Amino acid sequence: MILPSNILRHEFIGLFTDVLSAPNPTHKGISGTIIDETRQMFLINSEDKRRMVPKRYAIFQVKLPDGRKVEVSGSALVMSPEKRVNLRLKNVRNK
Repeated sequence: MILPSNILRHEFIGLFTDVLSAPNPTHKGISGTIIDETRQMFLINSEDKRRMVPKRYAIFQVKLPDGRKVEVSGSALVMSPEKRVNLRLKNVRNK
């Protein structure tokens, strides 16, 4: 079960996200479903096109399956998804 307290230890693919802030102003406000993840990027299916959004320095609001929303700092996600399993929770706030 994905909870705000353990979100960094879970898969982000399939979750809905909003980009709350990003260094590139064209990335701010992108929303959609995360369809792929690399070490540095999220691929987001946003309405009619797919957008690559760098994780570093961005703030994402992720909607959990139970409907709760969680803000996650992209800098906490900059690594291979499989390496996040052993991390302690940081840079996450409940909404």
